[in-house]
Amino acid sequence: MTKPHLTIVIPSYKEAANIPSLLEKIHSALGDYPYDVLVIDDNSPDGTAEVARGLAEKYPVSVVVRKDKRGLASAVVDGFKLAGGDIVAVMDADLQHPPEVLPRLVRAIEGGADLAVASRYVPGGSVGNWSATRRVISRGAVLMSHVLLPSTRGIKDPMSGYFMLRKDVISEVALSPVGYKILLEVICLGCPRTTVEVPFIFENRRAGVTKLSMITQTDYLRHLLSLMRRTGELNRIVKFVAVGGSGTLVNLGLLAILKEWAGLYYLVAGAIAFEVSVVWNFLLNDRFTFGDRKRPEGTFLGRLLRFNVTSLGGFIIYIGILALLTQVFGLFYIISAAIGIVVGFGWNFMVNSAWTWR
Repeated sequence: MTKPHLTIVIPSYKEAANIPSLLEKIHSALGDYPYDVLVIDDNSPDGTAEVARGLAEKYPVSVVVRKDKRGLASAVVDGFKLAGGDIVAVMDADLQHPPEVLPRLVRAIEGGADLAVASRYVPGGSVGNWSATRRVISRGAVLMSHVLLPSTRGIKDPMSGYFMLRKDVISEVALSPVGYKILLEVICLGCPRTTVEVPFIFENRRAGVTKLSMITQTDYLRHLLSLMRRTGELNRIVKFVAVGGSGTLVNLGLLAILKEWAGLYYLVAGAIAFEVSVVWNFLLNDRFTFGDRKRPEGTFLGRLLRFNVTSLGGFIIYIGILALLTQVFGLFYIISAAIGIVVGFGWNFMVNSAWTWR
C-alpha cells in the first residue's frame, strides 16, 4: 500500500544556524517515508533561505521567501496552501520540536487520527527546564482556551506548535490566526473528528534568539477573542449577560412584592426571590444560551441542580468580595458590589460553560 505523502511546513526567521541540523534530523527520523520540507521564510537577513536552498540536493526541501508578510501564523497558513502532501506537519525551525517525534505523529495519523498533536502535557511529555513564570503562563493559556473555546477541552495541549494533520481537515476552512497559536485555529475551525496527543519533551533552543515577547501574549488574547467571535462563543457570552440582566429584574421585582405586599421578612423574601431568579435564568440559558450544548445523556434536573450549585457559588463570591473590599480595604460599597458582580458573573459563566452544559 502506498503511504500518504507528508509535507512538513517550517516557518522561519533568522534560523540559518539551525536549518542544517534540523533537516538532517528530519531525514534521519523519517528514513524512507515519503516526505518533503517546505520552509516559509520571512526574508531573513541571516541567509536562512539560502542555507536551506543549498541543502536541496541532499534533502527534499523547497523554500518560499515572503517579502511582503511577516509572522509565524500567516507563514503556516501560506504553507498549508502550498503543501503538496496528503498529510501536513507543522514544526519550528529552532530544534525545540524534536524531529524524532515525527514517526509517532505519522503513526497516529495512519492509525485513523485526523489530527496528531505533539503534547507537553500528557504522560511522558514535559516543558523541559522552563521557568516557573513561563510554566504558569502556559498553563493559564491552556485553561483560558478550555474555558472560552469548548472544542479545545478534550486536548491537553492546544497551545502546541508541533502537530500533524490530514490536509482535508483544513481544505475548506478560512484560517486567519493572530500570533503563534495556529493549532487553536485548526481545532476550532477545522473540527477534526479524532485527535491523538503524542508526548514530547520541549527542547532548548540550540541557536538564534527566541521570538517570544509581551506582544506574543497580547496576540494570544486577540486570537482568543477572534476565535470566540468566529465560533459563536462571544455571542454566547452576550446572551448569558442578557439572561443575567433579566434575572436581576426578576429577583428585585419579586423581592419587593414579597417584602412590601406579602409582608415576608426581607431575608426570607430575598432567599425566595434568589431561587426564583436562578430557575428563571436556568430556563432561558438552557433554551437560548446553551441550547446547542445539551447532551443526550444529560437530564433537565441534573443541569438545573448544577446551575443552582454554580449560582450559589457565584453568590458567595459576590458577598465575600463585597464584604472584603468594603470592610477591609475601605472601598465605597457600590464599587465593591460592582466588582463582586463582575467576578461572580465570570465564575457563573465559566463553571456553567464547563460543567452544566459541557
